[in-house]
Amino acid sequence: MKSTEESLRKAFLPAQLALKYHPFYRGKIEIVPKCPIRSFDDFAIWYTPGVAEACEAIKTRPEAVYENTNKWNTIAIVTDGTRVLGLGDIGPEAGLPVMEGKALLYKYLGGIDAFPICLGTKKPEEIIQAVKWIQPSFGGINLEDIAQPKCFEILEALQGQLDIPVWHDDQQGTGTVVLAGFINALKVVGKKMPEVKITMIGAGAANVAISRLLMLAGAKPGNIIMVDSKGTLHKNRKDLEHTSPKKWHLSQTTNSQGKVGGMEVALEGADACIAMSRPGPGVLTKDLVSKMSDHAVVFACANPIPEIWPWEAEEGGAVVIATGRSDFPNQLNNSLGFPGIFRGTIDVRARTITDEMCLAAANELAKLAEERGLSEKYIIPTMDDWEVFPREATAVAEKAIEQGVARINRSREELYASARSIIKRAREQAKYLMRSGFIQDFPT
Repeated sequence: MKSTEESLRKAFLPAQLALKYHPFYRGKIEIVPKCPIRSFDDFAIWYTPGVAEACEAIKTRPEAVYENTNKWNTIAIVTDGTRVLGLGDIGPEAGLPVMEGKALLYKYLGGIDAFPICLGTKKPEEIIQAVKWIQPSFGGINLEDIAQPKCFEILEALQGQLDIPVWHDDQQGTGTVVLAGFINALKVVGKKMPEVKITMIGAGAANVAISRLLMLAGAKPGNIIMVDSKGTLHKNRKDLEHTSPKKWHLSQTTNSQGKVGGMEVALEGADACIAMSRPGPGVLTKDLVSKMSDHAVVFACANPIPEIWPWEAEEGGAVVIATGRSDFPNQLNNSLGFPGIFRGTIDVRARTITDEMCLAAANELAKLAEERGLSEKYIIPTMDDWEVFPREATAVAEKAIEQGVARINRSREELYASARSIIKRAREQAKYLMRSGFIQDFPT
């Protein structure tokens, strides 16, 4: 077993390398042509005068924009920089490296062209209007790192007003991946979804969405206890009634035992803890974990440092432990969700992304990991298992067709072949650029 010093050194290494490599590359994404340019004469096709014919085709039939432009494969990653990772309100410019990283993942894992759109406003109505203004250029919208409770308002408003899919990755994306891992964690410890008692530390956008998907997957609302900065959510939390409708609803439907208090009370006898609160370590302690039931499950997902180090959770008695980090087993990373989910969504030109589509993605993720062989250290696929993404895309697209929110109807075989081909092209393109020296290797 690694020493604590070795584990800590490894945990902080990515941050040290990031400071070295980000200035060297001066950004992580760029635009490259996808059409041939054999000579300057070709610009007469791609630009004026030839391009006018493509414009006229779209004017005559607006849906032709998906055939004549890259709108079919393009999404916007929209943020105001008010809740970036575990860093909080750092502003749109400081949030840009995260959005570029997200765009990189969209391309490499899902074959999707994503553009960071960092807005210089914090007002919900202005964010909504800005997205409505830019929607003609995009096939979908990914809201990212927007503080609650306005993130709920913005998502619901745009989903109701736009005819392209809009989702908030901190809600639906996190919920999907956590649910996938949770489904398999329960299999490992031999417990059933309708029976387990779940304590959720943090009642922000992520845990609100996770709780909703857990219930959709069979968890009983009364068996869930949520804890925010003021303690457990329960029927007498009158402070939430007019300030946070989502949390107020949860205070009325969860915690059937009416437990009042903090984390210590909420974790007593719990089968599972899902923490989405603030960076640790020390937010959770091994003493708190020891109050949970036998064969406990602990998901400590704060970034960049989990609420408790995995080895401390294990010392407290937890059997299955997951974090959001790649340097520990069982990484619950949104990157396992959004590239495949959006790939499937835009491949059938779905109008929205429903909770049922997210559940289909979670079930496919869980199924693939089970096929690989579950263990305490392996409950969810890793990002380097690239079969994840076309399979997830196929499951999502099929569910969209089944629910009647898709504009394109394709067979399972067609969906899988298309997703696989597009994702493979993106990966091979990146490898070619590295082999050819157009993308430089890391500096020594």
